[in-house]
Amino acid sequence: MKKYTVLLDLIFYMALPFAIWTYGRESLGDYWAMLLSTAPGFIYTIINFVRDRQFNITGIFILLSLLVGTVVDILSGTAERMLWNQVFVGVSFSSVFLVSMLIKKPLPLYFMMDMAYLQGYPRESSRVIYFKKEILRWFQVLTLIFVLRGITLALLKSWLLNKHGVDAYGSMLIYLRVTSWVFGGVMIIGYIFIGNEIKKVVSKLTIPKKEIELVTESK
Repeated sequence: MKKYTVLLDLIFYMALPFAIWTYGRESLGDYWAMLLSTAPGFIYTIINFVRDRQFNITGIFILLSLLVGTVVDILSGTAERMLWNQVFVGVSFSSVFLVSMLIKKPLPLYFMMDMAYLQGYPRESSRVIYFKKEILRWFQVLTLIFVLRGITLALLKSWLLNKHGVDAYGSMLIYLRVTSWVFGGVMIIGYIFIGNEIKKVVSKLTIPKKEIELVTESK
């Protein structure tokens, strides 16, 4: 299924929402058409969550984001208010990333720790390595990219909304998704870079090798 990720993202985050908005707007009205257009992405995200068994900090963050976004959408009442609330929610989550960076507990670090744990690496060993000064600084940079992503998406959505109103929703689905992919690519490169830096640090460590190798016996 993972090899079809890009295609599935296109279908559930762009194609289906765009179709629901475009063809359901006249009969359902702006608000309900927009609200229903979020359903495919919601269902797809939940399926991915359960499939990948993300019952960790990453999973909690995903579920919390999904829950907050859905509740805000339902309570918005109008299509225009829903879009503005999405802007505010986006800025709020960017603020969460910013705070995590300021207190030197960057969320992307914990996301990577979760990924390492799913691959068999003990959390305790990952924590020791990731919070080393030479690694932590790169997680701080990566967190800043998360912040910039959220602010950029919020500014783009607010600009389109100010310029075209609710009619810009169809364009938003495309522009925001493409922008997300661009930032996503940068983030992937960031994680790969940090992974290489971690390997350099690990090669210099004197702690027992079994503490940093892939744990297979416990599987």
